[in-house]
Amino acid sequence: MYTEEYRRKLVSPEEAAEAVPEGGALIHGLTMAEPPALLGAIAARVAAGGLSELTVYSLLPTKTACESILAPELCNAVKAYTWFVSACDRDLVDEGVEDFIPCHFHQVPRLISDGPPLDVCVTTVSAMDTHGFFSLGTANDFTSTAARKAGKLIVEVNRNMPRVFGQSLVHISEVALIVENHVPVRPFMDGPALPEDCVIGQKVAELVPNGATLQLGVGSLPGAVADYLMDHKDLGVHTEVFGPAMARLIQKGVINGHRKSLHPYLHVYTVAQGDADMLAFMHNNPSMASFPVSYVNHPQVIAQNRRMISINSLIQVDLTGQCNAEFLAGHQISGTGGQLDFVRGAYDSPGGKSILAFRSTARGGKISRVVPRLELGAAVTTPRMDAHYLVTEHGVANLKGMSTKQRAQAIIGLAHPDHREDLSREARKLHLA
Repeated sequence: MYTEEYRRKLVSPEEAAEAVPEGGALIHGLTMAEPPALLGAIAARVAAGGLSELTVYSLLPTKTACESILAPELCNAVKAYTWFVSACDRDLVDEGVEDFIPCHFHQVPRLISDGPPLDVCVTTVSAMDTHGFFSLGTANDFTSTAARKAGKLIVEVNRNMPRVFGQSLVHISEVALIVENHVPVRPFMDGPALPEDCVIGQKVAELVPNGATLQLGVGSLPGAVADYLMDHKDLGVHTEVFGPAMARLIQKGVINGHRKSLHPYLHVYTVAQGDADMLAFMHNNPSMASFPVSYVNHPQVIAQNRRMISINSLIQVDLTGQCNAEFLAGHQISGTGGQLDFVRGAYDSPGGKSILAFRSTARGGKISRVVPRLELGAAVTTPRMDAHYLVTEHGVANLKGMSTKQRAQAIIGLAHPDHREDLSREARKLHLA
């Protein structure tokens, strides 16, 4: 019964781009949901002089966005903001072409709702079902909020985007225009694991009890943990990012959600990032439940999961336990994202643990990731009061309840042996030994 309405709203990417107003504001879907045809057409309109003033909001933009609407040659006509810096837009932030907005991930929907008018939301969705619903697929996050705040929701229908459940559905009556583009969804994969990642992964897995509910962060380290969870039983998922490692654990029967206290039997997430195999696993899978990030990442919601275990990574930690996961050598290279959301939520969970895992060194062992003090101006992603378990290839430290001196000694024990003498010397200077 919705076929005729679909046909009326179906247009070319170029026609859809004409619906973006001069001086307007636009939000686009996240990572795998970035709509290539729409963003390309809008960028072409800007390049041709059809739009001379456009505000664009992104989070973790990929090449799809950075090579179209965020291309440097369009910076005179596009004012860009990002809630999380990616490898693709770090130079834009450094050069002042794009502005970084510090925030917790779970608060982005509120920033959108309470913020200035939003003219257009563009995102990739699944094919429409017989009841007139599209699915947001891999990207519920803030997109579900933006879709309903925007004056116009323009969707790029791609049959390769999975249809998922939870609160991921958008009805055709909410959609202004439809574009079709059935291309392979661009993969979003973590880098390969290093040898020390395997050691760290094993240590982290030993901290995970049977029946736990998991959040795995992004990067090769959290992925390496999954390889050492294969003998665990009755694990659950309540995670910001769902990825191939979790899909493998579900297929092996390790994750089943049987003992979850919140949404039992359902694998709860707000963003999915991975490959075509993961998308196929998710499609029409009734156990996959996608919710807005304002729900999934809210610390009070996270804490409702018994035995909640959050596993994330960091760039640096100082001798008091301050953790930096977003700032390096004077540059903003990522963002807070949902790390602190899950650090706090997991610790408040009955029997829960927050784990921050990291390699002890960088640049082939030349640089210690354990430092006396974070560099001046560096971001503190997880404050020392919130840090719980720290794990490197050299050990595990539970910082809760430790004095500053006890913390310093425990954290030095996580450092590579080649750097411990220097760290001990600095600890004495800081009156931490």
